[in-house]
Amino acid sequence: MARKTIRTIPQDRTPMPVQEPKARARNFAEVALGYSEEAALNECERCLLCPDPACVPGCPVHIDIPGFIKKISERDYRGAYDVLTDANLLPAICGRVCPQEDQCEGVCPVGDTLEPVAIGRIERWLGDVAIAKGWSNIPYIEPNGFKVGIIGSGPAGMACAADLAKAGCDVTIYEALHQPGGVLRYGIPDFRLPPGVLDGEYENLKRLGVNIECNTLVGRLFTIEQMIDEMGYQAVFIGTGAGSPKFMDIPGEFLNGVLSANEFLTRCNLMRAGEFPNYDTPLHLGRRAAIIGAGNTAMDAMRVCLRLGVEKVYCIYRRTKAESPARVEEIEHAEEEGIEFHWLTTPVEILDDGNGNVRGMRCLRMELGEPDESGRRRPVPIEGSDFEFEADMIIYAIGTNANPILGQTSKLKLNKWGYIETDESLATSMAGVYAGGDIVTGAATVILAMGAGRKAACSIKAYLGIRDSDRVYLPERSGSEGKIFGIDSEEKNFCRIRVA
Repeated sequence: MARKTIRTIPQDRTPMPVQEPKARARNFAEVALGYSEEAALNECERCLLCPDPACVPGCPVHIDIPGFIKKISERDYRGAYDVLTDANLLPAICGRVCPQEDQCEGVCPVGDTLEPVAIGRIERWLGDVAIAKGWSNIPYIEPNGFKVGIIGSGPAGMACAADLAKAGCDVTIYEALHQPGGVLRYGIPDFRLPPGVLDGEYENLKRLGVNIECNTLVGRLFTIEQMIDEMGYQAVFIGTGAGSPKFMDIPGEFLNGVLSANEFLTRCNLMRAGEFPNYDTPLHLGRRAAIIGAGNTAMDAMRVCLRLGVEKVYCIYRRTKAESPARVEEIEHAEEEGIEFHWLTTPVEILDDGNGNVRGMRCLRMELGEPDESGRRRPVPIEGSDFEFEADMIIYAIGTNANPILGQTSKLKLNKWGYIETDESLATSMAGVYAGGDIVTGAATVILAMGAGRKAACSIKAYLGIRDSDRVYLPERSGSEGKIFGIDSEEKNFCRIRVA
């Protein structure tokens, strides 16, 4: 086959079909409709199949991207799925919610001249095909006798559990809520991530032999120390995320009608408040909702408000559109659906209607000054620019803090922000206890959390003395160099003792 060049590939990125904006703003069906087989094959033709691909190290879990794209081009879809799921257990999810434009697609050389290859859209298509056909990638598993507990069923916990189950560990995931998924379940609306897709990916985890215990709040029912000392776990991974909401500490935050995006989205996504009274979850909706923040969570909250019938939905953000942390695609979809954006605006007080309810906000106009530690230009208030903004529902979407329960109920060392401290291997201050994802780094992406989960699984295997082919099979050495009695020195094992 002739080598592809930038001149011989299709020049235009294959468009993604979407629901028409006015229609989708009133339903919870998925906005992006996904590629057809023909569209996926066409987009695969745009991949140059680079011999030294930049996209692989650009992916936090190092998917062999040219490998699975080449298999799709050859119409070996099952083979492509095997290549993809060797690194990523959740292709249908990651293809929908990961910011590929900042990761694998951001370093695609096609993007130097044309639009980059739509890697995420291809991944989503293949993941959907796998769910429809019931594919799973279950290797032969030889039980090794080790028992590992995972706290949190979000992307970090899932990735860690999958790798440890494949290594032969007896793995149990503990989830505080009544359905597994963590932020994937409670934080992302159906129109971006349908529940059926999430359920399909979790079925593959169960096929690996992973046990998932819901309605189990570790730190209240039992502690991490009890898991190690009394419940028989040789290792524990903490992937609880960072779900405690942030507020601005301005007057009026405790009025009726003020809530966090976390609470709002959890009520709607997990507890189906939009279907009240079929589901017994109340939700006070205003006529005019103002969402403070402009990240992906803020976009989700705004667009859910629209779909639930709120008359006017506003985005209040202290910087400009260019500094918004949300994905460009999410902002564009929100604009198309009728969200009203107020850039360079910050609230300084939430106003009371006299009966304990929200009637509006007092805001200031801002201008951008010098860059701050985030690299973005710092917003500076314009003197004398305050004004009142009418709204009867205020939703905060300005980030999250670490959930304090595990830190309060265990001897884990925390940093000054309340996140769990780990070393480079993701080991915590407690022997045999590892942590990764948002509870260590603060809020980040699904794929970064998965990368942390896989890294922690590798460290746990090393801690337990489980032979890991990725770490043991080293370049051949001459003679007896580095060997003791014929055994490579890096394969030395240990046995565990417990001091009474």
